[in-house]
Amino acid sequence: MSFKLPNLPYPYNALEPHIDARTMEIHHSKHHNAYTDNLNKAIAGKPEDSMSIEDICKNISKYSPAIRNNGGGYFNHCMFWEIMSPNGGGAPIGALADAINAAFGSFETMKEQFAAAGATRFGSGWAWLCKTNEGLKICSTANQDNPLMDISDCKGTPILCLDVWEHAYYLNYQNRRPDYISAFWNVVNWDEVARRFA
Repeated sequence: MSFKLPNLPYPYNALEPHIDARTMEIHHSKHHNAYTDNLNKAIAGKPEDSMSIEDICKNISKYSPAIRNNGGGYFNHCMFWEIMSPNGGGAPIGALADAINAAFGSFETMKEQFAAAGATRFGSGWAWLCKTNEGLKICSTANQDNPLMDISDCKGTPILCLDVWEHAYYLNYQNRRPDYISAFWNVVNWDEVARRFA
């Protein structure tokens, strides 16, 4: 099997009260685990079995819906766990902060636009902050698509993501997606986002 479910870099309850332990446990051990298993089944015995998940995403138009959905789900969640931390929150500094100010005018404006991208994504999907040749940009994708995918309207190198599927927040926030998005800023691991930006 090419891909393995990564261990979380913190306990399931580490992001409380912002993201509850039960949601984290189900999200990681059930949802992400299912994407991992189904991706491995979809690529078994094929050339993709020896490719990186990034290369699979970049050429996703060549592959089946099963590889697109589960490959996206695998990549997106691997990133999502890493860009959160129990010691998160606050604001970015250094080159990342400068790039945010250059692209959006201020950190607050970036947060507002990112929150809007997540809140207005109809149905299931993701909000993204991406690095592009023209600077940073914000967008959203449906389902398990991401900005690395060659079929995406939203292209770039993702450095920050937010899962806005209901399974990411419904136990604690029910239909209050904006409240979940607001709480997310308390757990963002800006050191990891800055590492991806660099």
